[in-house]
Amino acid sequence: MVTFLYIAGLLLFIYLFCSITYLLVVAIAGLMYREEAIPPATSFARILILIPSFRDDHIICHTVEEALKHNYPAEKFDVLVVADSLQAGTIEDLRAQGARVLEVNTRMKSRSIHAALDTIKSGEYELIMLLDADNIMKADCLQLVNNAYRAGHLAIQCHRTAKNEQTSVALLDAISEEINNHLFRLGQQSLGFSAAPSGSGMAVEFHLLKAIFNWKPILENPGEDREIDMQLLKRGIQMHYLPEAWVLDEKVASHDVFEKQRLRWLEAQWYHLGMFWEPDMIGIRKDRHYYNKLVQNLLLPRSLYLVFFSAIIVLVIIRYSTGWAFFFPVPGWWLSLLLFFLLTLAIAMPSRYYSSPTIKALLSLPGLMIAMLRALLKVKKGRKEFIPTPKSYTGLKESQK
Repeated sequence: MVTFLYIAGLLLFIYLFCSITYLLVVAIAGLMYREEAIPPATSFARILILIPSFRDDHIICHTVEEALKHNYPAEKFDVLVVADSLQAGTIEDLRAQGARVLEVNTRMKSRSIHAALDTIKSGEYELIMLLDADNIMKADCLQLVNNAYRAGHLAIQCHRTAKNEQTSVALLDAISEEINNHLFRLGQQSLGFSAAPSGSGMAVEFHLLKAIFNWKPILENPGEDREIDMQLLKRGIQMHYLPEAWVLDEKVASHDVFEKQRLRWLEAQWYHLGMFWEPDMIGIRKDRHYYNKLVQNLLLPRSLYLVFFSAIIVLVIIRYSTGWAFFFPVPGWWLSLLLFFLLTLAIAMPSRYYSSPTIKALLSLPGLMIAMLRALLKVKKGRKEFIPTPKSYTGLKESQK
């Protein structure tokens, strides 16, 4: 029994050591990132702002209002709302605002996007900007996207950041988003890899995006952002991250919504990890970009790392209380690994979050860890339906306008 525990402990330690070392290297690379300025474009691309909306009647009109008054030449962009289960009055209001509306009954974000792309004629738009129903673009966002597109980037991820931090859960989710931006976008780009898509606030060349969404498996996949990532990898196209092009995104504000969102993310990660062994991946070039994406899909969500380390701390206490050396390596190695993990988070977290509200918000961590464990137990293989997370926040601080 003790031998089994030793082997299991050693294997877990090796996994955590490798994954945390990877994250620490990427975090340090993000600190060193220096982007060459993209020159201002001399012409404006035709852009379609595409917003899939499922039962978002309480917030979609505000989102469209903000999008329509964005400071990009009005004749060079349009807003299209893919209305899934919206009320008739909401649809009427959207059209009165000046947005195009496509009514669908897909109950899946990927299918809504596919349906919208099928209505667009070739040459009508050059770029598709994908927003969620709660996303607000800050000033110059489309201008910066246009500059990057004219510089040759076919897939562009904007800096998605929180527009609400009104609860401890929302604040921690906002911090998590920024840590993701540092590790999986800024750090990756610094090392010469493709930035990971955020799921919204991203612009993709029309024909490329249509080709991706014409691939049938994506229409049955609730994690369409990870699928876009995989399809870009297959095509050898890197997504470019724009740190200065901000898109405000509503963060989850309660433990229940956090659990639903993380359940969706866990299922998408599990599904796409399996895709690395699918037949259509056999012919893909096994270069550093391929293995980097594979490593990213093997990483645990950060809250699960915290669950593991919490369990290890309890085991350390039991070990010293009983004198029974039942796990390996010795506690000092585990605690050193925990310190490296915390150092990684500290490097990746923006300095503005080193504040007293953050310290208070940390009291919510145990509840979020329990929610993550519940989500893990609810993971269902091959789920076909999209798990929506409710959105309701429309307030913006002066600094966000």
